[in-house]
Amino acid sequence: MRIAISTGGGDAPGLNAVIRAAVLSARTRGWDVLGIKRGFAGLLGEDEIVPLTADTVRGIAGQGGTIIKTTNRGSPFAYPVQAPDGTWSTVDRSDELVENARNLGIEAIISIGGDGSLAIAQKLVAKGVRVVSVPKTIDNDVAGTITTFGFDTAVNTAMEAIDKLHTTAESHDRVMVLEVMGREAGFIALHAGVAGTADVILIPEIEWDLDKVCEKIMARDATGRRFSIVVVAEGAKPRGGQESIIGESLPGQDRRLGGIAERLGFDIQRKTGKETRAMVLGHLQRGGGPTGYDRLLATRFGAAAVQAVADKKWGHMVALQSPHLVTIPIEQVLAETKRVDPSHDVVQAARMMGISFGD
Repeated sequence: MRIAISTGGGDAPGLNAVIRAAVLSARTRGWDVLGIKRGFAGLLGEDEIVPLTADTVRGIAGQGGTIIKTTNRGSPFAYPVQAPDGTWSTVDRSDELVENARNLGIEAIISIGGDGSLAIAQKLVAKGVRVVSVPKTIDNDVAGTITTFGFDTAVNTAMEAIDKLHTTAESHDRVMVLEVMGREAGFIALHAGVAGTADVILIPEIEWDLDKVCEKIMARDATGRRFSIVVVAEGAKPRGGQESIIGESLPGQDRRLGGIAERLGFDIQRKTGKETRAMVLGHLQRGGGPTGYDRLLATRFGAAAVQAVADKKWGHMVALQSPHLVTIPIEQVLAETKRVDPSHDVVQAARMMGISFGD
């Protein structure tokens, strides 16, 4: 048996732990394992195909990133191509990928990624490629699994930032606005905000009103708590407003969300008269080694993916449905949208403790 592993989309702490577990689990069965570098670019001649052995993956479980690289703009069904005049377009190179995989003797692919990678995997399965998927995203927005590896690490990184912001905010009686990742899902902002005892948490699932945010800040002022911590998800938007988008995306990339902290900080200072500073945590949330929880979950996912290959669970994704790991059809995963439920007990607990959601 010869299998290949691909990592696609944004990187997440725990990717290397998945790779290690999958390689070791496959090698104990006597299988050969290849690594497709930079998403599926290695199968399209744009990068390498490398052998993965026990020596290759030794000591990588605690490392961040991915040893086989990744990309968020390399879909074989819409591969970006730049013309001599500098303009970009996309072409379908999926048949080329299927042919190259066949020529290399690849009998199955373990695709590790988020919604974008899952959609690619589903299309490849329709072309006859044997694919098993592993859910990966720090945003925790993949349906069908209680959590994804990388999320816990991102939450801890954001929580530690909030802890540090508390001391400087209180020293200067300032309002500090921290922008975290998550795109259309507010899981990082919610969990880090509650764990870090933020005063205001703004998420995409609950549209907020600037007046309500400022009311909370001034109410704290009136009780002698002259500083406030506001955590805002990059995809949060005011009631009736739009998401904040920065810069231009490269061909094949999703729109780039961001800039909401700067905009919100300016509005808070203008309305309250309080000195307000904004901070964007950005890609720090993707970097560094995974927490113990993420290492364990990623390891379980990697081993489960190899078992799914052995069980011929083509077109399935491994998922955590606590306390067990299961496999579910990718089609079912993509049919659902995972977002923060405003009635969830974490949201309700935050409200009971006086945390404002700006509504």
